[in-house]
Amino acid sequence: MQDRRDNKRSGPGFNRRDFLKGSGAAVAATAMATATEEAQAQEQKSNVASGPTKITLNVNGHDHTLTLEPRVTLLDALRNDLNLTGAKEVDDTTASGADTVMIDGKAVLASSRLAIECQGKKITTVESLRNGNDADEVIEGFIEHDGMQCGFCTPGFVMATRAFLNQNPNASLEEIQKGLGGNICRCGTYHGITECALEIAQKGGA
Repeated sequence: MQDRRDNKRSGPGFNRRDFLKGSGAAVAATAMATATEEAQAQEQKSNVASGPTKITLNVNGHDHTLTLEPRVTLLDALRNDLNLTGAKEVDDTTASGADTVMIDGKAVLASSRLAIECQGKKITTVESLRNGNDADEVIEGFIEHDGMQCGFCTPGFVMATRAFLNQNPNASLEEIQKGLGGNICRCGTYHGITECALEIAQKGGA
């Protein structure tokens, strides 16, 4: 009988003692992981700003220090605090694209970002595309091809077009139509806008 028990202990597989040891280790590991997650969550919670907070935004190549509530969107900060009113708020679903700006070179809807999130990033608005009488080729192309009527959505469309051509300098008409599909023009000036973008693309997206 004794030999049989010894053989069971030394043979392959798990006995009850091994199982309990393994279970204890698993429970301890789970407890440690849970404690770590809770600590990380608490740390993140403590890092969430509350009340007016001083932040620095780099807009059109210049740093601006603002004191804002954490809930303030980038669009509101641009319009209300920096007087950069090119980006427009059309609706509360960020579906029109009229609030398009560039963040680190990518087209972004300014009302979909909190200003506090944009620290350390390079923000570009439509105002940067004109310097006195010198205007970006996209702006000149919108004028030449009558890509605007009421002009309300135009700044967002200009920024979306500039960002798209920067990344797709030799785009085809189909690619342009797809790439600018996130912007809506209620005046229906799509033909002029796409003609402008296509003309620039045929010259290499300059």
